[in-house]
Amino acid sequence: MKVNKLVAALALASVGVSVQAQEIVKTDAYVWRGDSIIQGEYVAHAPSSTEIVSSYYAQPHYFMPVEHVWKLKNDISMYPRLTTSNTLHAAVFNMGLDEMVNAVEPDTTLRTGKEWAGVWTRDVSYSIILSMAYMQPEASKISLMKKVNANGRIIQDTGSGGAWPVSSDRMIWAVAAYEVYKVTGDKEWLKFIYPVIRDSFEDDFKVVYNAESGLVRGETSFIDWREQSYPKWMQTADIYNSEAMNTSVVHAEGLRILSKIADELGKKKEAKRYAEAAKSLTDAINRVFWMDDKGYYAMYTYGRENMILNPRAETLGESLAILFNVASPERAKTISQSNPTTPYGVAIFYPQISDMPSYHNNALWPFVASYWTLACAKAGNEQATLQGFGSVFRPAALFATNKENFNLDNGDIATELNSSNMLWSLSGNIALTCRILFGINYEDNGLSFSPFVPKVMADNRTLSNFTYRDAKLNITVKGHGQRIKSFMLNGKECKPFIPADIKGVNEIVIEMDCEEIPAQAVNNQPNLKAPLTPIAWIEDGRLCWNPIEYIGHYEVILNGKRVAKTRQTSYALTEQGEWQVIGVSEAGVESFASEPRSNADRFVVEMPGEKTSMKSAEISYQPLTPIAGYNGNGFVETDHSTAAISVTVDVPADGEYAFSLRYANGNGPVNTENKCAIRTLTVDGNKIGTVVMPHRGVANWDDWGMTNEVKTELKAGKHTLCIEYRPENENMNLSTNHAIIDCVNFGRVK
Repeated sequence: MKVNKLVAALALASVGVSVQAQEIVKTDAYVWRGDSIIQGEYVAHAPSSTEIVSSYYAQPHYFMPVEHVWKLKNDISMYPRLTTSNTLHAAVFNMGLDEMVNAVEPDTTLRTGKEWAGVWTRDVSYSIILSMAYMQPEASKISLMKKVNANGRIIQDTGSGGAWPVSSDRMIWAVAAYEVYKVTGDKEWLKFIYPVIRDSFEDDFKVVYNAESGLVRGETSFIDWREQSYPKWMQTADIYNSEAMNTSVVHAEGLRILSKIADELGKKKEAKRYAEAAKSLTDAINRVFWMDDKGYYAMYTYGRENMILNPRAETLGESLAILFNVASPERAKTISQSNPTTPYGVAIFYPQISDMPSYHNNALWPFVASYWTLACAKAGNEQATLQGFGSVFRPAALFATNKENFNLDNGDIATELNSSNMLWSLSGNIALTCRILFGINYEDNGLSFSPFVPKVMADNRTLSNFTYRDAKLNITVKGHGQRIKSFMLNGKECKPFIPADIKGVNEIVIEMDCEEIPAQAVNNQPNLKAPLTPIAWIEDGRLCWNPIEYIGHYEVILNGKRVAKTRQTSYALTEQGEWQVIGVSEAGVESFASEPRSNADRFVVEMPGEKTSMKSAEISYQPLTPIAGYNGNGFVETDHSTAAISVTVDVPADGEYAFSLRYANGNGPVNTENKCAIRTLTVDGNKIGTVVMPHRGVANWDDWGMTNEVKTELKAGKHTLCIEYRPENENMNLSTNHAIIDCVNFGRVK
């Protein structure tokens, strides 16, 4: 305790040095003034570029200790050196480099965080795109190679219900792999990554692409704790059926990159095909997700037979849409001014879920804030860029490490899970300096420069010893603004571009025009919680639901369309269909929609050759008790070697029908592992879609659930429905692709 009090006293004493210094960022929660971050009674200060001292104390009894001092521990002389008049900025940057050295494992892979060893596809990929490609090119390559499986596909290593295809954001690997190519120019690397990306996409085209909407199915990228971002009623099969905006944006960029690689390798036909697919997906994103009334994209679509929008803002997706040119320049400016920003920074999504603890919900993650800051700089939003810098530097300084996430209510680390020395947090920290203030952009054939320097951060700032292929660059940026006045390379004025074949030590001096950047707004908002989700049911010809506190009104939905507003807690069903209800607060904030309830006719077809026990060699977890809860006489078992299962369905009238399976999968837990079972459905020999059977809990073989629904047009009469395993149905486990099926459920949709 004496040591902590001394640290606090030193930090507080240091404020006297900077209290008259320039104010760089100020919000309702904190201020960055000179070389100090001040948040109420807490202060973090940088006595030098190699030390940070903080007086912060975490929430009492929280399991994770808070660092009060960072001092440089590793040799960072081989990496870029930042020289700036702001010591805190230099110290935060150097802390990023120092912790980056910690993150490089003996096998030259990039460690995810202090608490988490190993390489995770999305974590390392987002980190590589931010800064690890140019800071650690060899470790980046080796890490990416670790995430290719024996079948030559990108590994989806985490996600709800058994990874791919419930989670489908593995294509961020493609973006990261191409970033490494732009840094190194290694054509052999290009030849290696092309078939990996191509074959992974070809599987995705068959399994996760929705031909009807043109979008990509699956979980929101990186937000992979089911109840942290989806309504509680949604099963993991429902998450597969949903379409996430940011995952679709990742796929659009991955397809664009695949097209570029194909073109570079002389595969013109393939290049054209993938470019067209990228454009088609981009058009679908803009058609389905854009909300003119809000000025940003919706988070995801969700539902069962009928999909509706979750209108929350989701910051990583909004950022990637700007950075990957899915959003037009006009929309980019609108997004930067419309996405809600809390006093501590941008939320993972907004508004928050009321009855859920902080992790993805109600949280700021510095790596997401870094992408947001890069996007705001690209959109030319000076104030949003400044607040973005502050949202990354505040926690880095106050906690004297690059933590993973922070509670948006108070800026603390008291969330469900956290770690110091987080790879993607430190990568974002480094990126803000290199990519924004020095404007370094990697192109296929060289480096381009486009610094964005807010007026309050004007300086003569130097980044020396910056490695680019066979060259060392010493880069100085003078002044402020968003336009370059002059660009000098080794004393000669030229365009702001460095060719890839440059060699030796080179001096670059960039003088900004010091003109005012046109003002744009920031949508500063309190950290808002949405109303609770109604629980609805059908009773006596009415849709009924529980009352929600502090509600303004309810909106009734039929087949995905809003048909009525009411202050009552029931509504007379006027026709057959799929019904839901949304609660809306007096301020106009919406809850999630309730679980869909249908009053339409449904039909059940039992499986042929039913049994009551399992024999597959692929079973990961044997049932602890006899299996129960099935319909009829038993169930059928399906694995890699099982023959296709055929049943006859008797369709009563012409129309569109939705098919699903009642299944159990006890091969893994709900929130992790990789044994999601996947099957193709055909009717009369024609493929109609894919069904997924995610984990429902370890050895939970009598926990029955429904797959996603697959729709098709059918004529009245008898048809043969077939459930079969195809090569594109291989999951991430490769060994276990197994489930048991109770029956087929189907009904007319329209």
